[in-house]
Amino acid sequence: MSATGTGGRVLIAVTHLLGSGHLVRAAHLARALAENGFSVTLASGGMPLRPMAGEPFTFVQLPPVKVEGVDFRNLLDEGGRPVDASRLADRQASLAGLATSLRPDLVITEHFPFGRRQLAGEFLGLIAAAKAASPNALVLSSVRDVLVTPRPDRIAEAERRLAEQFDGILVHGDRTFLPLDLSWPVSRELAGKLHYTGYLAPPPLRMERGNDGEGEIVVSGGGSAAALPLFRLCIEAARLSTSSRSWRILVGRGVAEADFDGLRQSASPNVTVERVRPDFPALLARCALSISQAGYNTVLDLVAAGRPAIVVPFDEGGETEQAVRAEAMQRAGLARCLRLSEGGAAGAVRFAEAVEAALEDGAPTASAIERNGAAKVAGIVVGLLAERS
Repeated sequence: MSATGTGGRVLIAVTHLLGSGHLVRAAHLARALAENGFSVTLASGGMPLRPMAGEPFTFVQLPPVKVEGVDFRNLLDEGGRPVDASRLADRQASLAGLATSLRPDLVITEHFPFGRRQLAGEFLGLIAAAKAASPNALVLSSVRDVLVTPRPDRIAEAERRLAEQFDGILVHGDRTFLPLDLSWPVSRELAGKLHYTGYLAPPPLRMERGNDGEGEIVVSGGGSAAALPLFRLCIEAARLSTSSRSWRILVGRGVAEADFDGLRQSASPNVTVERVRPDFPALLARCALSISQAGYNTVLDLVAAGRPAIVVPFDEGGETEQAVRAEAMQRAGLARCLRLSEGGAAGAVRFAEAVEAALEDGAPTASAIERNGAAKVAGIVVGLLAERS
């Protein structure tokens, strides 16, 4: 379904490679713009997540690519085989074709050029095609609150592309809670292009009735297999627990069936292991404690639920994004941050002790984090388009 939109034509390009967070956030952005009068097309180059029928934007699925683990250099197809040049060429041609036919007033590249440099050809080709079709097209980058800081030469490459190709950067975060310069060196030139939107939270859901989650310890880990070490640690900690509380582990669709079955078979009777559920926000709102990683969308769910929480950031392979966000949560009094890579929380006994301590903390105080980015982003875009005209 596409919007008739009076605010102009928008083309958003996103490729999520590991989890689903990039696509989820891009869909929130597309929805917010479409509901404010823009005609929006969202092109996704990652693995399909869910049906997009009924959305107020047009959705286009490119031939997908993904990665395994933290190996972001080697792109794979949906069958786990290395992608060939023809697939990459098809993706680039599809994006350029969309730009030519849609003649967008605004192009938004999610994460690029701060990341996805292995796909630079298709993003730059998209921008070139959009400029050829509509010379006054505005080009923006869309980024989350935290970035992974690369080598100095890649920072310089990103800043050069931003200076040459981009008119601004939408930062989907709260400057007072977690400014971008905590994870990326923000030069004076770059600072002039930043537009903080606030966090792009999903619309409030009607709370499902039921008792699942009531008084439980709810464990979640996003959509990928990166949370498997956390799930296994929680199963061990639950077995050691002297509490009568039940544990519920919600496993993402990106976890293979063999690993999912292994979790279920190793769980003690006080642990329920199941696939992620659409009523996850309702489970969080009823839980005694949430244990999760520290992905962008998971943290927003935690803040909305207002329940005691432990965040265990994914930090394998030099990943720093979730650790920066988790530490900001701890500073704000919204969660306890435990790092598996530091060894202190890696043992099941110590982790079980941390769970008991977090249960005694009680609910955090109300958070002042700006989570209304969906309402603000359209106004920012309208202002930028007005400056261009």
